[in-house]
Amino acid sequence: MEGLSARWRSASLRSQLMVLTGLLLALSVLVTSFVAISVLRTTLVDTIDRELEGSISSVSTVLIAGLQGEPVGQVPHAGYLLDADGGLLLAAETTGDGEIDHRPDLSGVDLDYVQEHPFEPTTVGSVDAPERTWRVLVAKPRELDVVVAVAEPLGPTNTLISAVTLLTLSFGTATLFAALAVGWVLVTRAFAPLRQVEQTAARIAEGDLSQRVEGHHPQTEIGQLSASLNAMLGHIEDAFDARTRSEAKLRRFVADASHELRTPLVTIRGYSELYRHGALQDPEAVGGAMSRIESEAKRMTQLVEDLLMLARLDERRPGENTDVDLLHLAFDAAGDARASAPQRPVAVVGLEGPAPSSAWVHGDESRLRQVVANLVTNALRYTPEGSPVELAVGTEPSVDGTSSAVLQVRDHGPGIHGADAERVFERFYRADSSRTRETGGTGLGLSIVAAIVQQHDGTVRLGETPGGGATMTVRIPAVEPADDAPEI
Repeated sequence: MEGLSARWRSASLRSQLMVLTGLLLALSVLVTSFVAISVLRTTLVDTIDRELEGSISSVSTVLIAGLQGEPVGQVPHAGYLLDADGGLLLAAETTGDGEIDHRPDLSGVDLDYVQEHPFEPTTVGSVDAPERTWRVLVAKPRELDVVVAVAEPLGPTNTLISAVTLLTLSFGTATLFAALAVGWVLVTRAFAPLRQVEQTAARIAEGDLSQRVEGHHPQTEIGQLSASLNAMLGHIEDAFDARTRSEAKLRRFVADASHELRTPLVTIRGYSELYRHGALQDPEAVGGAMSRIESEAKRMTQLVEDLLMLARLDERRPGENTDVDLLHLAFDAAGDARASAPQRPVAVVGLEGPAPSSAWVHGDESRLRQVVANLVTNALRYTPEGSPVELAVGTEPSVDGTSSAVLQVRDHGPGIHGADAERVFERFYRADSSRTRETGGTGLGLSIVAAIVQQHDGTVRLGETPGGGATMTVRIPAVEPADDAPEI
């Protein structure tokens, strides 16, 4: 039994479906044949019973006349006259079909039986052949204490029923096999799309994520399965592409970080070896070497701090969020810029005019200060001496009906164009690497800006300043300030 169960579970869905269909069809044929044959037999026997009931009067008349000495003529059905104890007195066995070959077994029929079962048909065997059955109807004449029995052999009826049974079962069996053959063909055709899905899944398992299941109506089960499978494959392919891009970006990031860290380390090591080998004799040479070692150490420290900042931002650690006015941050950054570069004109203006307006957001104030500071430092570092820098602050309506707090840092330098504009927010990317190293940059400032702004559900974009230059625009969802929010 366990082996049969295991074989059934290992069979294909098509085979299981055909076996179940065959069993259901066979059961239907058997039930239909049984019901039809039962109804036919009942109908034929009822017809015989009605004929026996209709002929008992005429047969009784012939038998009683024969008992009185008259010759017994032809009767419609075989008739028998029995005494009160069931003994045979007279038989009339010449019917329209001729002489009968066998006589029904009437041993259980007597006057008491007739009085208990008047006009009740029954089936009995033959005297010398019990397998040959008869249909018998008995009655008692009114004027005599005798029993009249009329009988009809069931042989023709049984032969007809056997023939009908054989014909029904044969035809049902033939129909069953024909239906199974046609069903096998139809199921095979119906399962062809599943076979295609299976082959597509096998190719996907081999690594070809570009495979898709096409050509099926979307309203069918196969079409819906194909659509779901294609959608899943699309998500998987996107995930693999994203992972590939992420791995490539990570490899590039590690390579760039290693390069950036190696450069100051090589400088520090070089000066250290010069000092150790005695190549630096006079105090001025030693002081210059120590100055270079210190500057490279500071640069490496700044790089490590920037890398740690990016790592924290990538982890999306929650900050201490409060209501912050970008206008306040802009005035502070402008003051710091004037202190570090007194020759530079740095102004805070409005988005569309000279008057700025408050732009409240909900976020981490220290990180937002770093955004503004990085953008201003970037503008001061990579623009000509004496060129002005403006910080524009205000609010603008968004597409979804809300408003955005906007902060722009505009410079009037050479600007950023082409491929540089597309990659300016990438980590360690520099439009002019030599000048960046001279000015002490790590190539991570704008990457940090982008990461912080994204953490605040905002965006940062690079645009052109009217008249020449670059404009960095930060947009963050605006909020209504709290009652206890600080005013500037």
